Amino acid sequence: MSGERIIRGRVDAGGALVSADPSLLRLQQRAGAGLGRPLALPQLARLVALAQRLQRDISRPLYTADDHSDIHALVRIAPDADGATIVISDWRTRPVVMPQTPPVADVGIVPHGWAWECDQHLRVVALRAGAEAPSIPAGWEGRSLSELFELQPDADGRFAVLRALARQASFEGQRVRVEIGGTPLTMTVAGEALFDATGGFTGFRGIAVRDPETTGAAPTSGTIDPAFGSLPLSDPQFGRRIDGALRGPLSRIIATAETIHGQFDGPIRADYARYAGDIAHAGRHLLGLVDDLADLQNIERPGFKAARDEIDLGDLARRAVGLLGMKAEEKGIRIDAPRTDDRMPAYGEFRRVLQVLLNLLGNAIRYSPEQSQIWIRVDREGDRAMVTVADQGQGIATDQQAVVFEKFERLGRTDSGGSGLGLYIARRLARAMDGDLTVDSAPGQGARFTLSLPAREA
Repeated sequence: MSGERIIRGRVDAGGALVSADPSLLRLQQRAGAGLGRPLALPQLARLVALAQRLQRDISRPLYTADDHSDIHALVRIAPDADGATIVISDWRTRPVVMPQTPPVADVGIVPHGWAWECDQHLRVVALRAGAEAPSIPAGWEGRSLSELFELQPDADGRFAVLRALARQASFEGQRVRVEIGGTPLTMTVAGEALFDATGGFTGFRGIAVRDPETTGAAPTSGTIDPAFGSLPLSDPQFGRRIDGALRGPLSRIIATAETIHGQFDGPIRADYARYAGDIAHAGRHLLGLVDDLADLQNIERPGFKAARDEIDLGDLARRAVGLLGMKAEEKGIRIDAPRTDDRMPAYGEFRRVLQVLLNLLGNAIRYSPEQSQIWIRVDREGDRAMVTVADQGQGIATDQQAVVFEKFERLGRTDSGGSGLGLYIARRLARAMDGDLTVDSAPGQGARFTLSLPAREA
């Protein structure tokens, strides 16, 4: 085992590596990137994003690997206004020891597939093609199974190979997608767990069998994974299938992580409790994405229309503040909400209008500086009732205002703030209620988002 004591690097505000000591730079290059490119090391990139979001130094163990060695180290991330400094200490590398197992089995009995072996990190150590299987591209050995194959979840949203890795057990029925020479293929992977003479887990050996009925067929436009029954995005069951496959597992992950983070089952090390808090935060972020995807499917159905309820924009604005007020207090942000006697009668679907206001206020809190202020005002112009959410954030340039409402648009942000669907969904909902959502902003002058709806007489 070899080690280097201190290794340094620097990322800019956008998450790109702008300087690095040789060892860190070599690792970045082996991952397919270089200087001036986003960090290509997932665990390190997540730590940098977390430190930038929290705006405080964090120190965590770092476990990673390249094609030649396993790497253990301790990393400290120090964020600042221009990015973050990376300081890695106790950098230790250990050559990868390939499992001592017999050669992969003869695949003549599976002419449409491949036989493979991987180590305990899922790195491929051997791969052979059957007589009627596509040729294997050069350079695949040494790469991760999850990198070569696009793993597909089963009907319960689970991945057989990842469960088997956690349990060090055999598996079958793992559906994957792979592209060979520009041709997409669907395959089913099965494997048996391998152990050395001392009982230590060394990896898997198995086969990947091509599905004859899907060979060479490109994925159908507008459909999703077979785990969801190849439903079109426009099918009303799409959202329900997402809930069934993702919401339950994510909710269990969040609940378990919160239990560990809160140490409800007994004391644990402080760093492990923080890790659990990070897992819970990531789970809530993914659960929000599930909600966004379900909403996206719903609003993009042909003929979607919202209900026409009699609502009060002032009341709904105060409700939104009540729901998100604690989050604002955590950043020292003061919300100047409409007074209790500020009423603005309008027509719109109660639940959907509250959803839009929560999105606007949540964004304002997320992107406003600490100790700043947010204003919410209601007004009327002609037959339009309006509610405006204004903040003191960094603002939005004129050329960006044209795209801020587009699908998956995050204006170049790399933090874990959202999916880039919120404003797109909010505007679609506003227009489905015969209204609109607009923005007025300039760099350094904050942003003003205005929801307008048909006014009604009190």
